[in-house]
Amino acid sequence: MSKPADPTPQRDVSQLRAELDELDAKSLEFLARRRELVREVVQAKSADGQAVRDQGREGELLERLIGLGRERGLDAHFVTKVFREIIADSVRLQVEDLQRAASPDASGGVIQVAFQGGAGAYSELAANAHFANRPERVSTSGFKTFAAAAQEVEEGRLDYAILPIENTTSGSINDVYDLLRSTSLTIVGEHRLKVEHCLIATESTPFNQLTRVSSHPQAILQCSKFLESLVGAELDAYTDTALAVEHIKELGDPTHAAIASEEAARRNDLVILSREIANEEENYTRFVVVARQPEPLDPLVPARTSLVMSTGQKAGSLVEALLVFRDRGLALSKLESRPIPGRPFEEQFYVDFEGAEGDEAVMGALEDLTRVTRYLKVLGSYPRCDHEHTSPSPRVISEAPAAPTEQQPVAKEAKAPAVFSKNVSGWRLASREHKAEDTIIQIGSHELGGETPTLIAGPCAVESAEQINTCARIVKEAGAQILRGGVFKPRTSPYSFQGLGYEGLDLLVEAGRAHDLPVVTEVLAPEDVEPVAARADVLQIGARNMQNFTLLKKVGSVDRPVMLKRGLMASIDELLQAAEYILSHGNQQVFLCERGIRTFETATRNTLDLGAIPVLRELTHLPVICDPSHAAGRRDLVPPLVRAAGAIGAQGIMVEIHPKPEEALSDGPQALRFPVFQDLAREFFQG
Repeated sequence: MSKPADPTPQRDVSQLRAELDELDAKSLEFLARRRELVREVVQAKSADGQAVRDQGREGELLERLIGLGRERGLDAHFVTKVFREIIADSVRLQVEDLQRAASPDASGGVIQVAFQGGAGAYSELAANAHFANRPERVSTSGFKTFAAAAQEVEEGRLDYAILPIENTTSGSINDVYDLLRSTSLTIVGEHRLKVEHCLIATESTPFNQLTRVSSHPQAILQCSKFLESLVGAELDAYTDTALAVEHIKELGDPTHAAIASEEAARRNDLVILSREIANEEENYTRFVVVARQPEPLDPLVPARTSLVMSTGQKAGSLVEALLVFRDRGLALSKLESRPIPGRPFEEQFYVDFEGAEGDEAVMGALEDLTRVTRYLKVLGSYPRCDHEHTSPSPRVISEAPAAPTEQQPVAKEAKAPAVFSKNVSGWRLASREHKAEDTIIQIGSHELGGETPTLIAGPCAVESAEQINTCARIVKEAGAQILRGGVFKPRTSPYSFQGLGYEGLDLLVEAGRAHDLPVVTEVLAPEDVEPVAARADVLQIGARNMQNFTLLKKVGSVDRPVMLKRGLMASIDELLQAAEYILSHGNQQVFLCERGIRTFETATRNTLDLGAIPVLRELTHLPVICDPSHAAGRRDLVPPLVRAAGAIGAQGIMVEIHPKPEEALSDGPQALRFPVFQDLAREFFQG
């Protein structure tokens, strides 16, 4: 008997690729049509005087698209990432169209831009990206110094110069700040470029045969960890990354490498030995675009103003100047001090703030500053290049019902005055006598202690790339804001799994970055604090280390939020004194975690002290969260304890999850299975 034919015969790869190509082409058509509509929208907004951004509508759009995406099998994280880029492109187009209308083209069809460096320099890449949507052709010219590039514009030979002003890894570029103060040029734009350093040579050369590496000093600094692995290779500071590439090409020595962009290697027909060699993956440089004259700003365009000022040498002079911005409601985005040439030990201050020079509040602030400063120069007002991402609410991400039942408003009961401990001398900084309002801690884009409750989730221990990436995807899809994962594990038994260490930290951070999740992990020793803080977003002090005072002092010296867990036998007073160690050493980003204490009861792993949560909320301004997983030690008890903690005032919850709890290398019995966690998250964000 013959076998029946397959009703849907499998197509070969070429057929599938042809269909994918067709879909990709249609996607481009849709994006092009969307841009056309955006340009019509900005014309209508301009006529009506409406702002460029409507974040309320953006949020509604994202939430609606997430729902539509789920119906088609697309996860919320993917939909959010795609449409964030589309929305960002829409904002950029609207700003550019408004600016073009405010400042008609006088370039004759060609925009001439000066930059410092050789072909493929990051400054040239930034120039091309900044002017990419302009209808005029962009012509770039490289110069050996920042001053030479600026001079070409100042003397009228070129239209603009683009200058790097700060880097997220190596900080401010002081030569450019000094140049801005001393020239007559004005800032008319800004651009942020992701810097992706490559190791480049004339031919494929093994690392152990490299004798010298050339690059700009800041690029060398940004790649210091990678360069340490090149044993025996000398470092050669050069005036520019791209010029360093041209230099090694002229030498023709395969043992002499350079650090620069991929584009610099391509333009010089050289070989890339290694990509992404910077210490920090998120490595960005901010550039400013300068011109001879200010350019008109459309009042609907979100703008930034830069200035330089110097104040008197008497006490309070700088504070008096800064209060001007506060009193006028102007948000500062940068404050940089630089020595005043010819005046030893006197400083001038570079300030960036939100607003345009023509705004009423800005004009008032500038007038006020003339009264309290001895020197003031506005460097320029220009469209902002950074725009805050709109995020859907955790309730929507966790698939909460779209139409909750209508309820009658309930009047809030007036809060009773806080009852303070009679003796807070051991934890003065943590007390509400020191700070009455709640502390809010910024972790990524989330505010812990703010209006939205915090959900932290992930495995007890990072075990593999597959495991932590699977957990990260589920955490993101559930609407949780922070990914947890242990890489150094303090275990009661020396024979238990102790964690993957720094290898596990790399896996945790990569999973977090891939899903836009900040990560929290535990540190056990003072020597681990700085290396872990360089990668992780939050440092955890575990219950066994709550009174490791050397460790507490060390985390108090770094600029990273710290989650402090209550010790197994610690009183509330002892927990607050432990927090004081961190606060007193400078780090004010501390939040407390109730995770159960040891009592005579053996029905659960520990006894969750729910009463501690409202007591702590009354005594301290620090945020308070709860970890029911470690308290119960049993996954079936975690959901009811989450409900109880939320009802009693916990500002966040941390729970453990695992794709296969029965195979977990650490604390499997308390890890939630994914479906239970997703249901719990949905209930948690519904409130």
